[in-house]
Amino acid sequence: MKSADRHRVIVERLRSGAQVAVADLAAVTGASEMTIRRDLDLLAAGGVLRRVHGGAVPLSPAGVEPPFTARTATANTAKRAIAAAAVELIRDGETLVLDSGTTAVEVARLLRGRPVTVMPLSLHAVRELLDAPEVRLLLPGGEPRPGELAMVGPLALASLRALRFDVAVLSPCAVDLDAGLTAHNLADAEVKQQAMAVSGRTIVLADSTKFDRTALAHVCPADRPDVLVTDADTPADVRAELVARGVLVHVAERLESL
Repeated sequence: MKSADRHRVIVERLRSGAQVAVADLAAVTGASEMTIRRDLDLLAAGGVLRRVHGGAVPLSPAGVEPPFTARTATANTAKRAIAAAAVELIRDGETLVLDSGTTAVEVARLLRGRPVTVMPLSLHAVRELLDAPEVRLLLPGGEPRPGELAMVGPLALASLRALRFDVAVLSPCAVDLDAGLTAHNLADAEVKQQAMAVSGRTIVLADSTKFDRTALAHVCPADRPDVLVTDADTPADVRAELVARGVLVHVAERLESL
């Protein structure tokens, strides 16, 4: 297959919003993995995509949010490892507000069976905890965003203001040392800010694909979270800079069985 044809295949696969893997692209195109890596590097230099460990992700404009269903297919292993590490930081008996997002849904699954009080800010996470007998489930008000099913608006903000939590578990859309934590949706950013304001400490979940990127709405500076849980593919210099700014950084171990 000619290089132009390979590039067309790569771009078409990226249009779904999901991550593409070097091994999968090699199998589809019949090219070697080395050739595919060169193709991805060339397309990344042209601003078509962003390279990540093992493949590439779409380079979306700051105001465009990839669909929830597409994000569920991106960095799954890292997200599950991050969720597992984050749950270890939550103590039995604590109260927590759980952000929307695909990694937060993984946290909700792992909280089943734990004696904690949880207010999920997403109906996806609510579904995971509805029949969890050990979990005290609090439901926020608000309007669910289509597709995302994240609760936003005045009622969601009022629900948060009425309570105080031990911990806020947040999953931003993007993390940048200069721009801080950002979100694609303005109303979602406001809910995240309120969740931090009513919580004793903040744990941020961010896999390596979210770094060195920005979205439309500012949530907080990069050094505002107390703890950041990420994976080993996040650049070491970025992790070191966050530590220097006072953020406790946890690197989740890979879960090889997932």
